[in-house]
Amino acid sequence: MFPQSDFRPRCAKWLIATGLFLMLSACVDKPTTLERVKEDGVLRVITRNSPATYFQDRNGETGFEYELVKRFAEDLGVELKIETSDNLDELFDQMQKPGGPVLAAAGLIDTEQRKKQVRFSHPYLDVTPQVIYRNGQSRPTDAGDLVGKRITVLKGSSHAEQLAALKLKNPAIEYEESDAVEVVDLLRMVDEGQIDLTLVDSNELAMNQVYFPNVRVAFDLGEGRQQRWAVALGEDNSLINEINSFLDKVQKNGMLQRLKDRYYGHVDVLGYVGAYTFAQHLQERLPKYEKHFQTFAKKEQVDWRLLAAIGYQESMWQPSVTSKTGVRGLMMLTQNTAQAMGVSNRLDAKQSIQGGAKYFAYVKDQLDDKIKEPDRTWFALASYNIGGGHLDDARKLAENEGLNPNKWLDVKKMLPRLSQKKWYSKTRYGYARGGEPVSFVANIRRYYDILTWVNQPQLEGSQVAESNLHVPGVNKVKPPEDNPPL
Repeated sequence: MFPQSDFRPRCAKWLIATGLFLMLSACVDKPTTLERVKEDGVLRVITRNSPATYFQDRNGETGFEYELVKRFAEDLGVELKIETSDNLDELFDQMQKPGGPVLAAAGLIDTEQRKKQVRFSHPYLDVTPQVIYRNGQSRPTDAGDLVGKRITVLKGSSHAEQLAALKLKNPAIEYEESDAVEVVDLLRMVDEGQIDLTLVDSNELAMNQVYFPNVRVAFDLGEGRQQRWAVALGEDNSLINEINSFLDKVQKNGMLQRLKDRYYGHVDVLGYVGAYTFAQHLQERLPKYEKHFQTFAKKEQVDWRLLAAIGYQESMWQPSVTSKTGVRGLMMLTQNTAQAMGVSNRLDAKQSIQGGAKYFAYVKDQLDDKIKEPDRTWFALASYNIGGGHLDDARKLAENEGLNPNKWLDVKKMLPRLSQKKWYSKTRYGYARGGEPVSFVANIRRYYDILTWVNQPQLEGSQVAESNLHVPGVNKVKPPEDNPPL
């Protein structure tokens, strides 16, 4: 035993040393959030089940937020695990729980109230809050016109916060918050007259307005805002710094823009009148030719809905159409093309569809092998419209500008230059109406979207007023992944 005089100092020293060791061990051993994600090999993300964020179709997971956060997980070298919340309040609650998801990717706006619950990343998408009303009703023009209206918004949304702020200034404004609906439901409710008004962000309206021909934008409510990702509050900046670095990188390298173009770049093509007309033609015209599209598309290994979209763009599914330039039939084939494809009667719908399928497959096969999907499909459509020579000219112009000649996003910027002498004089094939293939591709992409959504056998939801165009359920609204993505 130690002498009594030595025991207390030695014991005190031992306790101090042990305490220091444990403190140092805790500092060394406790990983940061980012380190923990990498060690676990899993990135847990919470989101909303909605068209603009995340949903599952019959071929798997998709959605703008999903695609972006999936690339972040790949950048980290970990597996992505998606969780969905029933409502926004639950989403923020889950973010604050120990062991919960480390990231929220759900089209969130960084309001002052939300900043008390989470920390926000750099922005990645600009949106504008919009008041939506039904066509035929009196159009509201400012916040004062909200008085006396039946208004419903998502519970816990930034739009609910906006309305709460307005109500403080004008107590006569009344509104309801619901956690039993999503944006698609709110638009349907306005479209069918169940409510007078709602608030949605511009990107969500743009994705869905073609399904609701009666909805209109009354006015923008406030300034444009920015969507951001969110992480839990705290002093650990490891994950938020990594997120910001990733978002800055994809903004710079063009990947973010390509995703925006895929999901939002083809919106507003039809407009309200076009949406209603297309809905009618889906009922009245497509059933007559659908089997032909399916038969010949399968033979040429083309998605039949894409082939049908081409047919609608060319003739609105009318087999007897003849243009001023002499192209004829449902697929609007030239005489030379028809002969090359074995079509003897261009006004025969079956022959025209067969020739169009064969020609599109041929055009696609002729493209440079360096052009990969999904761009290959869009290049093939442009070539179908303007010809391979002019398309090559536009690709060379893109390359000369330091752009990627194998990316549709870059080449479509160059095509309109083919109608300007200072540009087409430098090309091999000369002048062309270069803006036409850009519109041609954009229109077909929109028609293809709708045909894909409508022709999924498990579609749910209500029918659009005055038509049988089905409104997709919130988990079934984008083309399946085995089709050329947008």
